[in-house]
Amino acid sequence: MKVAYRTSIGKQRNDNEDYVDVFTNLAGQHLAIIADGIGGHQGGDVASAMAVSHLGHEFEQTDLTTPAAARTWITGEITAENQSIIDKSNQFADLNGMGTTLVAALYFTEEVVIASIGDSRAYLLRDRQFRQLTEDHSLVNELVKRGEISKQAARHHPQKNVIIRSLGISTDARFDLNTYPLVAGDQLLLCTDGLTNMVADEDIRKVLLSDQTPAEKCDQLIEMANAAGGLDNITVLIIANPDGEVS
Repeated sequence: MKVAYRTSIGKQRNDNEDYVDVFTNLAGQHLAIIADGIGGHQGGDVASAMAVSHLGHEFEQTDLTTPAAARTWITGEITAENQSIIDKSNQFADLNGMGTTLVAALYFTEEVVIASIGDSRAYLLRDRQFRQLTEDHSLVNELVKRGEISKQAARHHPQKNVIIRSLGISTDARFDLNTYPLVAGDQLLLCTDGLTNMVADEDIRKVLLSDQTPAEKCDQLIEMANAAGGLDNITVLIIANPDGEVS
């Protein structure tokens, strides 16, 4: 797999509360994580950094080699990290109320395990078809599912940034965990809402279909989000299968 990632503060924020990294365990398997801190002055950047660095450090100590083992491992680690963030926020008044979204990919040759909570997303591009793998845990997505607003209206809804599930806010951190097959030519995209609120899915698809390197695609997506206003921090991570090309 070829992997690249980029993060940007955007055009409107004073701080970057996104955090991203890729880790390798003792068996040579890989974990990619993006977290988008919430809580603003209450420590969103602390929560996102904790989630990524702690999960990554723990993963580096493992020797797991299968998706089944990965599912078991990440279930326990996300649950533990949720409690760690809660404990830290209770220790310091200026961190009270902090939390973070999380989207993580444990990727193997033929499968990927995706864990997510909040509205940071994972997408898959295969055979020119681009689809969202994760579900937003947000107020507007609940309204869309209930048929109260359209997907188009959700993009401009005044409460589109209201998250209903995240790490660090509740002892019951209900995250989604799914396994997907991978084939030659697949591209996985992990990103924060700083990208998806600014750039339409079809425009993201066109960038992934280009013959640029994964790093160049990350750069272009960041540039597009900033050109559209850059209202939030922007983080993108691309995992590309080197054994084939998307045609």
